[in-house]
Amino acid sequence: MIRYLFWLWFLPLTLFWGWYGLSYYNVSFGMTFLSRDLHDLVFHIYGSILGIDPATIPGLFLKACIFDTFLIFGFVAFRKRRRIRQWWQERKTARSVETASEPADPVQVPAE
Repeated sequence: MIRYLFWLWFLPLTLFWGWYGLSYYNVSFGMTFLSRDLHDLVFHIYGSILGIDPATIPGLFLKACIFDTFLIFGFVAFRKRRRIRQWWQERKTARSVETASEPADPVQVPAE
């Protein structure tokens, strides 16, 4: 289930940001859908529909992607919370064993 959720999150983001980066810098490879003209047209249409400046849409989309990323990783962390808790407790006990095994008074070598 989580694997499918990951791919349903990762694939659209990769496709969108790949298209956005290539079309923003007009790296079209001779394809119309990667041209800067289509890029400007798409964001002009979205801006007209939403009633906002088209230049603000990529920033808003980036904020939504960051929120979705935290949400997806929150779901994963919730599903794997037992393993995470076990790892955390093992880490804490290993650290406490290391500090207990260190000598309280390390031998000081005088400076020459």
